[in-house]
Amino acid sequence: MALPSHWPRTLLAAITMLLLVFTADGALAHAIAEGDKGYIQEISGVNLIAFAYLGAKHMATGYDHILFLLGVIFFLYRMKHVALYVTLFAIGHSTTMLLGVLFNVGINSYLIDAIIGLSVVYKALDNLGAYQRWFGFQPNTKVATLVFGLFHGFGLSTKIIEYDISPDGLLPNLLAFNVGVEMGQMLALGAILIVMGYWRRTASFFKHAYFANAAMLCAGFVLIGMQLTGYAIS
Repeated sequence: MALPSHWPRTLLAAITMLLLVFTADGALAHAIAEGDKGYIQEISGVNLIAFAYLGAKHMATGYDHILFLLGVIFFLYRMKHVALYVTLFAIGHSTTMLLGVLFNVGINSYLIDAIIGLSVVYKALDNLGAYQRWFGFQPNTKVATLVFGLFHGFGLSTKIIEYDISPDGLLPNLLAFNVGVEMGQMLALGAILIVMGYWRRTASFFKHAYFANAAMLCAGFVLIGMQLTGYAIS
């Protein structure tokens, strides 16, 4: 079954829409909805299902995470390679999210989200072959995925700390939240892989791949700019 000819353009349009989201709401890359924020602040004790749901919701709506994951798997064709890189990202993300909250290690939310925007820029440039052309070498993509995963986790832990949730049941709730994040990540990844699988069968894949990664590059720069602007006026 061939991918309809308009699908590559549709994917590029979707990435463009993410650019518009950045412009309209760039400072909220890791924000939790106000209703969810109030719920987190009011409840106490162990609430595994609720926190798992919130974790899955965060990942499903976390466009910065999704853009980075898209960049990571863009040219990965074998499932064992996809699994390796996604696992590295999950290890980094989970580690700093849990430890950041448990040990109250907070980073300015604007700065950490700017670094997360940088991760999108980094991966887009990597996919475009920029490092080999500019510097004559290929950075270790596995290490980069793990390191940027650590920063993505700090982005979330910083927000959770700001919401001052109850210490009663904190650890199991955080573990449940993390399980939800990974479930949301797998759902998002599954959708991406289905679209990418069809898209790669088209003759124009590599032509459109260049523009898709260029769009991701622009999105990352927009996110960095929005966050640094927010930091400057905060």
